[in-house]
Amino acid sequence: MFESLQDRLESVFKKIRGHARLDENNVQEALREVRLALLEADVNFKVVKAFIERVRERALGQDVMKSLTPGQMVVKIVHDEILALLGGEAQTVDFRAKPLIIMMTGLQGSGKTTTTSKLALWLRRQHKRKPYLVPADVYRPAAIDQLHKLASQLDFPAYPSTPDMNPVDICRNAVEEAARQGLDVIILDTAGRLHIDEPLMAELAAIKAAVNPNEILFVADAMTGQDAVTVAESFNDRLDITGVVLTKMDGDARGGAALSIKEVTGKPIKFVGMGEKASDLEIFHPDRIASRILGMGDILSLIEKAQEEFDAGEAQEMERKLRQAQFTLDDFRTQMRRVKKLGSLESILKMIPGMGKLTKQLGDIQMPEKEMARLEAIIGSMTKRERVEPKIINQSRKERIAKGSGVQVGDVTALLKNFEQMRMMMQRMMGGGKMPAMPGGRMPMGAMPGMAGMAQAMSGKGSATKKKKNKDKRKKKKR
Repeated sequence: MFESLQDRLESVFKKIRGHARLDENNVQEALREVRLALLEADVNFKVVKAFIERVRERALGQDVMKSLTPGQMVVKIVHDEILALLGGEAQTVDFRAKPLIIMMTGLQGSGKTTTTSKLALWLRRQHKRKPYLVPADVYRPAAIDQLHKLASQLDFPAYPSTPDMNPVDICRNAVEEAARQGLDVIILDTAGRLHIDEPLMAELAAIKAAVNPNEILFVADAMTGQDAVTVAESFNDRLDITGVVLTKMDGDARGGAALSIKEVTGKPIKFVGMGEKASDLEIFHPDRIASRILGMGDILSLIEKAQEEFDAGEAQEMERKLRQAQFTLDDFRTQMRRVKKLGSLESILKMIPGMGKLTKQLGDIQMPEKEMARLEAIIGSMTKRERVEPKIINQSRKERIAKGSGVQVGDVTALLKNFEQMRMMMQRMMGGGKMPAMPGGRMPMGAMPGMAGMAQAMSGKGSATKKKKNKDKRKKKKR
């Protein structure tokens, strides 16, 4: 998301920075391109008009015109205004309320039921709350079954709703049942429709009156763009929602909904769905999104993802193994799998300031995640003893491992050689003192044992398979 908008804005800012001084003409020209970029990103046209006017007024002010670096000042103004569009500061649900009653609303197909379970998991992990899931969509029996299944998978209690029950009674009785069971968060998965209609709105209003929820969250599919904004406005007019959850933010949506919804409804985006896993729900951080749009990266989100995946206790055990030369190929494979959980190299690079463009420069070069999959296959073809004692791997063993993993014998040799070099290098690095830690005792991604040398083990001087292909190509050219 936002890639196209980011590229367009970057070209605009490049032109602005090329001007030693700014005047009304070049500011107008730049803003015309910014306006087109925002409209192409499916941002609401009224929002775009107001945004451009605010930027123009500030950009033509005396402080900017007299500045020694007017181009940078304009970039800062655009950043500030985008930040304002997105809501300014991050906001979440009022998790201090006990009991906390959350009413999930939205059209059918927006991801409401899945988001209900994701939010419950987030509240349990982040705030140690005890959620109670309530299926209240009696018009789509599959929705009841889906939420019960998700509740069972995540070990959450759920209200035993059936399609013949009244939705208002379900929600009222569920709140009473949660109190009896000592559960302090009640999440109501209400009905949706393919479109807005009066019976739906009347039912939602009746549920609101019956249980008086602390939060009414509107769940919208970010891929629907302006339609999501229009529907959110209608729900807000009728129910006075407290916030928005945008789903499918990891897709290729242009970003118009995210940039428009706060300005149109006056209500903040509180969470975003970033994938299909139950843990793929994140707090919406306007400052981080604004930085991403302007190509400034998002290093804080990357650090948080690393902290979630890398356990401090396991890291200390890895450190001990490295110091005592006990770091095995099994351990190396475990670390590779953890790095893969952070996402693709492309997504990680985009979060690092100044590194986003590197993904385009890499072109057709084989991505490390592909190389990691190849290395996993090689290690998986080894016996347990071979993974613990790689020195016993002789030529015949290499041939067996290569055949089992579908690679050349040279690839196996390269992995073993690079792994040993990495292990020795890490031992030397850790010869004195302890490894640096994150605030709160968490280890940074870069300090995870084995990570510093992983790139070396993945690439070395190039795989034997790749070398063979290149050699064959050269032979064909000579012929």
